[in-house]
Amino acid sequence: MKNTVYFFLFITSTLSSQIKGIVVDDKGSPIQYVNIWVENEDIGTTSDENGIFKIYTTSDKVLIFSSVGYEVKKTAIKDNDKIILKEAIFKLKELVISNRKKDKEIEIGEAKKIHHSQLSGNKPWIYGKLFEYDSIYEITPFLKKIVFFSDNEKKDARLKIRIFEFNDSIPTSDLLHDDLIVTVKRGMRKNEIDVSEYNIRFPEKGIVIGLEWMIIEENKYFFEYESFETKEIVKSEAYAPSLIVNYSEVENSFNYMQGKWHRSKITPTVRKDKPWYNKVMLPAINLILTN
Repeated sequence: MKNTVYFFLFITSTLSSQIKGIVVDDKGSPIQYVNIWVENEDIGTTSDENGIFKIYTTSDKVLIFSSVGYEVKKTAIKDNDKIILKEAIFKLKELVISNRKKDKEIEIGEAKKIHHSQLSGNKPWIYGKLFEYDSIYEITPFLKKIVFFSDNEKKDARLKIRIFEFNDSIPTSDLLHDDLIVTVKRGMRKNEIDVSEYNIRFPEKGIVIGLEWMIIEENKYFFEYESFETKEIVKSEAYAPSLIVNYSEVENSFNYMQGKWHRSKITPTVRKDKPWYNKVMLPAINLILTN
């Protein structure tokens, strides 16, 4: 079966130059895998395991640094700058200790494995799906597993799982205080990530599950495609894994790019024979809930 792949190409201004820097905490320790964007532009990257990053931009542009457990920082930078992130202060919620039975569970989301996938290109997108609250979840109110479908081009690729509160129109605070990074195996797969240890109760305002591409060396590969204009084979840099997408009549798909969240909207199309006709594309993610 033919696999439909979505990808995006952006041209970086030739006036930009490569700027290098390091991200650290207030004690001077490097922060790995920080999500970095040039504000309002399609230029982004990820800091490596030593907190070091390289990005093509100019010193007058504002960069946005975000990472689980730290406050978001916006700043202009110069080459070899040290970016210091402050630890986020989390408001402690009252924790009610009870003997959880864990004898019931339901799977929600209606995601399925199809031969349609989306590439990251070379940008650290966060691809999110909103799960709206339903009173029936009171029977199984805790997150047990996050299920997502991937089509990985490499033997192993690393992906960051994000869990966000939802506030009326956009994802907001992280519900995790530390990075949750998983390894995705080669090929088309159903991935089940156990998150029961975090005791996350389904919020009444809804919850957004985000899959964050990491622009790191071990995820890099080259994607080949035929140019629409020249019909020649073009080789483009991309970062694994590709993520399976589904289609929905409900606009519950979000993308974090350019340093901010964007909600995907249904756009009219004349191709009524296509699965995306009058629908929005969203990542194939399900949740397994338990009591």
